[in-house]
Amino acid sequence: EYNKVLERNLKEYITIVNEKEINKRITDKEYKDLENRELTDKDIYELKIDRITKEDLNSLSKQDKKAAYIYYLMNKGYYYDDKIIKEEATSEEYSYILENVDNLKGFNTKLIWKRVYPYGNTLRSILGRIGSIPKEEKENYLEKGYSLNDVVGTSGIEKEYEEILKGEKEEKKEGTDIIYKEGKKGNDIVLNIDIKLQKEIEDMLEEQLLITKKEPNTEFYNRSFVVIVNPKTGEVISLAGKQIVYDNKLNRYEYYDYDEGTIIDTVTPGSVVKGASITVGYNERVIDIGTTMYDSCIKFLNMPEKCSWRTLGLINDLDALKWSSNVYQFKTAMLVGGFNYSYNKELDIDLSAFEKYRKVFYQYGLGTSTGIDYPKEETGYKGGSYAGDLLINFAIGQYDTYTPLQLAQYVSTIANDGNRMKFNLLKQVLNDNEETIYENKSTALNKVETEDKYIKRIKEGFRLVLTEGTGVGYINESYKPAGKTGTSESFVDIDNDGEIDNETVSNNFIGYAPFDNPTMAISVSSPDVQNPKRGEYKSNVNYRISRSATDLYFKHYNLDGSVKK
Repeated sequence: EYNKVLERNLKEYITIVNEKEINKRITDKEYKDLENRELTDKDIYELKIDRITKEDLNSLSKQDKKAAYIYYLMNKGYYYDDKIIKEEATSEEYSYILENVDNLKGFNTKLIWKRVYPYGNTLRSILGRIGSIPKEEKENYLEKGYSLNDVVGTSGIEKEYEEILKGEKEEKKEGTDIIYKEGKKGNDIVLNIDIKLQKEIEDMLEEQLLITKKEPNTEFYNRSFVVIVNPKTGEVISLAGKQIVYDNKLNRYEYYDYDEGTIIDTVTPGSVVKGASITVGYNERVIDIGTTMYDSCIKFLNMPEKCSWRTLGLINDLDALKWSSNVYQFKTAMLVGGFNYSYNKELDIDLSAFEKYRKVFYQYGLGTSTGIDYPKEETGYKGGSYAGDLLINFAIGQYDTYTPLQLAQYVSTIANDGNRMKFNLLKQVLNDNEETIYENKSTALNKVETEDKYIKRIKEGFRLVLTEGTGVGYINESYKPAGKTGTSESFVDIDNDGEIDNETVSNNFIGYAPFDNPTMAISVSSPDVQNPKRGEYKSNVNYRISRSATDLYFKHYNLDGSVKK
């Protein structure tokens, strides 16, 4: 077939088959300039290409065009590499080449492999692709004994576990003795992902995306994410992300797999981080269990008022989590920064407090790698400016950004009594006989540096969030859940000019269950669910997704984490 042949390919072909004629189109002066090094061989070649006419092109037969395309395929890629000039050859074509290989110098046949996706688009971006060795990694693969025409994992799990999956080549060496080594297929890997649950969550996300796009003020909303893990082991059970885009040609919405977005897309977290924030206050001894503060709007010199979502009055640390008090976190951050608040006073905070906050956040998994076995992971945006108002914004999740995966590790760390576990996709490796030759083990990355009583207190607060506070109903109470809601101010770049130009509202939720012996933890993120310029209405899509995703999980699993029969 030659339907992909370009005009450039045809011109290059003509310079070869009509070499004498094309050479005549270079003038004596141009050849003289070549001798005098005023022109290069490449310059002369480009002049030849430019001087091929429409008449020359029209004179080519169908056979010529096929030959031109084959010539192009034979020359693309690495110079010494074998080139594939036809894929999916018929049995007859394959046999013909093989039988006539002595007369067709330089041509041969080869079996190659393609990744099959038995679940369609489900988890496709995470599983990854196979293909040719990328040029920038050529030397690395050669050092490992690969040939440049080998097919390798180029993304996702395929790339991460290439060494396990690749198998061994057949080898034949001739010398004084003939040595033959039989080829061997690669090992199989088993993931911790529950594929049935994954597919159900992705289907649910598509349904919720469409419902939400029909609601007011959602013109900037186009994606949601769900991450479900085992907080005690770090096993990743589901990584689900979906995008929705309106196709003007088809006059309908289309859905796209964006599971990888759970690992590489970042969100402004909002109030979900308040468990980590309050830890800083405990550690710095500016608050303790039961410390009370008055929640009403605060005001600094030359700055607008800053408030909680409503005036909460006199509250303690548990109330601050249950009702998601911004003011409690503002006042705690000021104390960490050595600032005593009074109305309309100039904000003067010791900015070393930023590092105190970030140190604790990192220990929870916020702003650092989760350790997941995946070839790329975004660790979030770390704000580079330091100012007092930015610090108190940081304390309520309105400065740095994190991935949905990091939010899941953060809540898992709380659920697991402050122990942060490395996230694992790989469960085990199987050989040809489907025998387990490697079992992945759980690995603890660190323990949050705080007293156990403070982790216990945060867990009490998170339980209250879902029984009496802002998160009632996010997870069915029969599962005995705990968690935290989060609403954040965010922004979008409407015209893709690299500058944010429209404010939006985003929602996040983190949770775990059962609260007294957690076997699952979840993060749900829905960026840009509201355009506040269009009105007060805000979709509750994150609530619906959180409720549905946990119901789907507990459809398959008991509260003790065992699989339902």
